[in-house]
Amino acid sequence: MLNYSRKIGKTIDELVEGQSISLTETIEDSQLLLYLGLTNDANPLFIQHDYGKETEYEQPIVPTIMLMGIISSTISKHLPGPGSNIVNFSFNLVQPVYHYETLTFHFEVIKIDKMKDVVTISIKAHNYEDDRVLDSVVMVHPPKLIKTTQIEEEVTINNE
Repeated sequence: MLNYSRKIGKTIDELVEGQSISLTETIEDSQLLLYLGLTNDANPLFIQHDYGKETEYEQPIVPTIMLMGIISSTISKHLPGPGSNIVNFSFNLVQPVYHYETLTFHFEVIKIDKMKDVVTISIKAHNYEDDRVLDSVVMVHPPKLIKTTQIEEEVTINNE
């Protein structure tokens, strides 16, 4: 296999406590329908407006796992980025999230443990009215660069 450049996220040595990123996301029907189709989750509370009106929520709500997916995706794409692996996920939904809400997620590196090769990231999300809707703490193994020797690269190229 020829050596080609691959994007890799920040390694543990490139991260610092206090490093942060914010992301704004609007929950659209297309996302909800994709989720329901992929998971075969038929809970009427997530999609049926008539059903939602009869509940304590008074309208359909966004499945918790979709919100967790936004968090996971942001970690995979941005902080630490490609090559990251979530090893622990703590999630607290403070209040329900409704269809069409716009949420701002704030991610912050709160602890770096080089001995365990784990970074702890705190996530807080607020809706458009600035009400807090969720808190999460995620432990992540950041990507690692694996160095290959010149001999290994030559063997790989010669074997093709």
